[in-house]
Amino acid sequence: MRITTRELVIAALLISLVAVATMVIQIPVAATSGYINFGDTIIFASSLVFGPVHGLLAGGLGSAAADVLSGYGHWAPFTLLVKGLEGLLCGFIFHTIMRGRTKAGIVPAVLSMLVAGAWMVTGYFLVGLYLTRSVGAALAEVPGNGIQAAVSVILASAIYKPLAKIAKR
Repeated sequence: MRITTRELVIAALLISLVAVATMVIQIPVAATSGYINFGDTIIFASSLVFGPVHGLLAGGLGSAAADVLSGYGHWAPFTLLVKGLEGLLCGFIFHTIMRGRTKAGIVPAVLSMLVAGAWMVTGYFLVGLYLTRSVGAALAEVPGNGIQAAVSVILASAIYKPLAKIAKR
């Protein structure tokens, strides 16, 4: 498979956008030494507009870079996996449902984001459990991650269609 310059530039821009969106607003979660952010909005939009590979790259690399740059380096390897799979799942589900359809519907988009968001909440619960060895500490992060996912579903639902129109140019 040959990667075009355009695809490489788009991937790099998406990775950067996820990193910036993740770093702009961070709400610390003391129990797990993690934080709530809004990078998922860009991960979801990237996955819906550009597909699972771009979602994987933007989610994994952009979010892990934000962890390292924000002083949460101990989370970076786990974030690479959790957020990368979040982007991959969202894009894969959406583009599988939409295969052969010309009009992108909001229901498949929301369904894809909800499944991917549920993975993110579950993934970070498991990582929190591994890092802290405490069910209570891992559970402390679930509500924040759930809110983060829900807000990101709403925001990405609002921006993905306009972004898709721009991306077609």
